[in-house]
Amino acid sequence: MSSSTPELSPRRELWLLLTLAGIQFTHILDFMIMMPLGPQLTQLFAITDAQFGLLVSAYTLSAGASGLLASTYIDRFGRKRLLLVLYGLFGLATLACGLAPTYGTLMVARILAGTFGGVLSALSQTIVADVVPFERRGRAMGIVMTSFSVSTVAGVPLGLILAQYGGWHLPFIGIAAMVGVLAVQAARTLPTMTGHVQAASGRSVLGGIRQVLADGNHRWAFLFSALLMFTGFTVIPYITIYMQTNAGVRADQVPLVYLCGGVVTLFTARLFGRMTDRHGKVPTFRWLALAGLPCILGITLVQGLPLWGVLVVSTLMFTFVSGRMIPGMAIIASAAHAPLRGTFMTLNASVQSAAMGVASFVGGVLISRDAQGLVQNYWVAALVGISASLLSMLVVGRLTLHGATPSAR
Repeated sequence: MSSSTPELSPRRELWLLLTLAGIQFTHILDFMIMMPLGPQLTQLFAITDAQFGLLVSAYTLSAGASGLLASTYIDRFGRKRLLLVLYGLFGLATLACGLAPTYGTLMVARILAGTFGGVLSALSQTIVADVVPFERRGRAMGIVMTSFSVSTVAGVPLGLILAQYGGWHLPFIGIAAMVGVLAVQAARTLPTMTGHVQAASGRSVLGGIRQVLADGNHRWAFLFSALLMFTGFTVIPYITIYMQTNAGVRADQVPLVYLCGGVVTLFTARLFGRMTDRHGKVPTFRWLALAGLPCILGITLVQGLPLWGVLVVSTLMFTFVSGRMIPGMAIIASAAHAPLRGTFMTLNASVQSAAMGVASFVGGVLISRDAQGLVQNYWVAALVGISASLLSMLVVGRLTLHGATPSAR
């Protein structure tokens, strides 16, 4: 915790974490809602599947690029002021998505939304690490990361209902309205965090990046972070395709996969957060990563199972693959030196975006289709992800966690 950041009361700390979770929820939902809107948008704008895919990936690509750019300035401004400015711009970009009349204008709006939204995640995690002491950081990350589950359970279905009755524009307009409300709440609950600014003022624009990259612990943390994301994304992007072509899951049953996984992780995220603080961040990560290995392979081998069996395997996979992210992100945030944490976390966001993209590409190269259109070699993609997970369990042992006692590590 930054020495200049005041100790918050338990009540205010909780409100801060809930506000950050809300901010995460809106930017995650803004990304996720695009995928199920594909049929409407391809028909409306008369575009190909490849063009729609570019519309989806524009958000992630621009988020990765903006993370690199943000690493040059993020520690030069107070956390609160920077978050409010970026969040306001994100809200305007999301509103522009809802008002876009053509494919071209929607593409521009998506790029802008990714540019501002991609930095929000890193900045939110930086604030958690700045404000919450090390011994409570796992629980705090668990609260903030419930936003992933809520966006899956409630956000996407509600967005699709709005799109069904009010057109594809309405979900984006609704998200922009939520951003306005949460921005006001953030202005009330966030403390002023400027202790890092003085340390950054003596560095050149690229000096902070050089300092981050010069630290061996930071480099190990980036490798760990890349392996963390690579593990799941050789498999996750192709779950829906495999479910419908090989496992016999109907299109109208696919939402059950995400609904069941989201509901369970909504509860387990808080549990894993408490485990992280009670039993140590590194041991908890290793336990959850180990538990996730058979689930990653299992999701690629559910062909022939009844629907309930598919749902059990997929729910376990979502539970443990997302669950290991809670101690994982607490570890990554704790690996950074406090004066460089903002720069470190934005560079980390770019590393994670790149790892997701590379993993998705590798998974797509490994799988293939037979003459009947069935997915082949999906299990090979799972083995590659499992290998990355095993390697992450080794790499995490090389990290030094600042603020940790040997027993708390």
